[in-house]
Amino acid sequence: MFFLIFIFCSISAQKNLSFDSLNLRDTQDFFADDYGDIYLYKNKDFSFTKYDSTGLQQAKIMFTVPFKIQSVQNPLSIFAFSENAQEMRLFDENLVEIQKINFRENFGSVVMAFGADLQYVWLLEDSTKRLIKYRFRDKNIQNSYLVNFSFEGIKDLMVYKNYIYLLKENHFLVYDFQNNLIFETKIEEGRKLQRENGDFFIIGKNKIYKWNSSSPFKQIFNDSDAKIVEKNSQDFLAILKNKLYIYKIEKQ
Repeated sequence: MFFLIFIFCSISAQKNLSFDSLNLRDTQDFFADDYGDIYLYKNKDFSFTKYDSTGLQQAKIMFTVPFKIQSVQNPLSIFAFSENAQEMRLFDENLVEIQKINFRENFGSVVMAFGADLQYVWLLEDSTKRLIKYRFRDKNIQNSYLVNFSFEGIKDLMVYKNYIYLLKENHFLVYDFQNNLIFETKIEEGRKLQRENGDFFIIGKNKIYKWNSSSPFKQIFNDSDAKIVEKNSQDFLAILKNKLYIYKIEKQ
């Protein structure tokens, strides 16, 4: 039988000392890959910075408009979307831009984009109310689906195995491609989605929820004092009072 034990422990004193040099107070979002690297996004200057596990800066991007970082689960291919610029950019592990996709050339207003792999992105186009599977390598629309759900307030989008996963600030919803609502639940302060195999994680401001089609929706982490929380495959992470803490997940 498998179950989770949450061992609540802060990062070691040495790591805390290193991360004290970071200005975590200005951080609006952060990410953690499975190699110990930390990524900070700041709306104040639209910067996205990568640090190693000791707090040493590895790379930095300065955007000119707001961008939404999709994920660092695959740090070799990091997608970032800007509704303001109507474009998606793809970065490598050194945050070097390796691809830019301009949506203005072929689409109306794209409100959200999800990079599925190195060939395709999924787009929500507001002007035609379509979900579009777009092969950006050769600028070819592979599929297009009319949808009847509201685009207002969408925080994140994910498409996986013929299902559409939507995150709004206070709702998590799952649709099929025929516009059937498969699942809906209320959440608090939703920020982004993650997926690990068939498990979906809904990350809020200071709570993390888990959903799988074969198991009940549940809250799996909560730190009411945290400014923001994050998760990789091994740990929960939280920023509290300008310090970064790790909450270890042990599987037995």
